[in-house]
Amino acid sequence: MRKEGMTMEQRRLEGRVALVFGAGSVGAGWGNGKAAAVQYAREGARVIAVDVNEAAARETAEIITSEGNVAWSETCDVTVQEQIDAVVERAVGRCERIDILHNNVGLTGMGAFETFEESLWDRDMNVNLKSVYRTCRRVLPVMVKQGKGAIVNISSIAAIRYTGYPYPAYYASKGGLNQLTVGIALEFAGRGIRANCIMPGMMDTPHIYKGIAGQYASSDEMVRQRNALCPMGRMGTGWDIAKAAAFLASDDAQYITGVCLPVDGGISCRT
Repeated sequence: MRKEGMTMEQRRLEGRVALVFGAGSVGAGWGNGKAAAVQYAREGARVIAVDVNEAAARETAEIITSEGNVAWSETCDVTVQEQIDAVVERAVGRCERIDILHNNVGLTGMGAFETFEESLWDRDMNVNLKSVYRTCRRVLPVMVKQGKGAIVNISSIAAIRYTGYPYPAYYASKGGLNQLTVGIALEFAGRGIRANCIMPGMMDTPHIYKGIAGQYASSDEMVRQRNALCPMGRMGTGWDIAKAAAFLASDDAQYITGVCLPVDGGISCRT
């Protein structure tokens, strides 16, 4: 069974395997990773939905299977290399390949620079940046052996712009993620592997209600202000990121690598 209205031409990822780290959601609704995992499946990929929250990963996998597509869940802390290794080993053992690696894990530790704790800095850099180093160093050999693969990393416009929030480690880690992606893209371009990242702008996802709402008088005020900042008059959604990710992972993007793509409704053009 395919999602209603999805033609074979739109199932660009038929027969492929997508390993999605951060496939759960921190609250009700559609986060970037959850939507991306479902979108990959709707376009034909078998999906391994990975999250540190077992229930969240399972929910995403169950949504995929309820639509007649193929998925299963894994629990993994991306700060632990051995857990990543085990997930990848099981994925390869079950599917014999990994075609898409999607990295969506991230934290936004808040605090003014003068008082920002070193432990918080280390935590955010470990989760936001070093986790991608860990997953890529384990999955890239699989892709090299296949002679083909696509990596999609989720960064942020905070990598290239000051967004107004006091999260110094987030700025630094996302800036590092952009350039790590570029480095991987160029190093592996001749071996059939592409690497790109997406830079979400102001998005209306469960994450902002947990990680950013405290910077405002209320959640309603947060939504109002963030909508007003966007040239299109509204925030984006997890589906905007998911559809960009599916494009970058597909052969429609076969000559695109090393790109840091803003998906932000134009905000980075004026900020």
